Amino acid sequence: MERVLIIGTGSIGERHLRCFQATGLAEVSGCEPNAETRERISKTYRCPMYGSTEQAWKSGDFDAAVICTPAQTHMPVAAECLERGLHLLIEKPLSISLDGVEGVVRLAQAKKRAVGVAYVHRFILALIRTREILEQGMIGEVRQVSVESGQHFPTFRPAYRTIYYARHECGGGAIQDALTHLFHTISWLASPFRSVFAYAGHFVLEGVEVEDTVSVSGTLENGALASFSFNQFQAPNETVLSFHGPRGSIRTELHLGRVGIFLPGDAAWRWETVPQEERDAMFIRQANSFLDAIHGKAATLATLNDGLAILHVNRAALESARTRQEIRL
Repeated sequence: MERVLIIGTGSIGERHLRCFQATGLAEVSGCEPNAETRERISKTYRCPMYGSTEQAWKSGDFDAAVICTPAQTHMPVAAECLERGLHLLIEKPLSISLDGVEGVVRLAQAKKRAVGVAYVHRFILALIRTREILEQGMIGEVRQVSVESGQHFPTFRPAYRTIYYARHECGGGAIQDALTHLFHTISWLASPFRSVFAYAGHFVLEGVEVEDTVSVSGTLENGALASFSFNQFQAPNETVLSFHGPRGSIRTELHLGRVGIFLPGDAAWRWETVPQEERDAMFIRQANSFLDAIHGKAATLATLNDGLAILHVNRAALESARTRQEIRL
């Protein structure tokens, strides 16, 4: 049983806490400065809770920590944990800037600790199946990728005005909060990014000024072209990823839980449906993968280097939207 400390038990931290408990392989505690939240989490999940990391360290030793604090604090908290010899799972985005990242990379290497970044799309069944098909080479090397995605954010995150989302410096806005998942997904499934050109605007969401609509074009290291169309106000919660190669196409519809293949000469898509799951299922798989990484086992988990690569993409997209220029990575 690994002793795991969840640092920050807001919405995503609470999910990590119960999902690590669900593995049956971790003794889970929480760290939360808000007294009301701390009491509720303790009663709901019957776990120890601390008001600060200092209190947690005084209580005993931990093997690992999951960092779910605002993005601008990730690196200082990560350094503090690594100095104590903890393995780490850091919520996305890895950070909002490069400040402190190099030091955390060096510390992780020096301490020989496993550090992952919580890009949980790696554990969605439809995307796992998509990766399998792509690796089989059925459509040849991917030459073009398109992603269309959106949801009605006020319905899914009604508190968006008062949480980190409202400010870029806390990891907010559509690019750092949600589109970063899709940047990572394409890097994982097709190829890392070479350059980014982005348009972004604030059109609908009330009470904030950060972007809620983004259109991105990019080039990938394998030479493929990628495009992303994303907003946080459309009525349907839908995400569609399309991959086109010289021998065919793959389409993944996350909201319907299905993957389609269309080869030259076909008259229609051939759909394969994956099992529908509760949202926690992918987080439990991610938790298990992190626990595997701690023990040196092969893990699907996004690495610290993966998280750093997508941090560069996030920053490039924000800079491009601001300067109206292509940013090379």
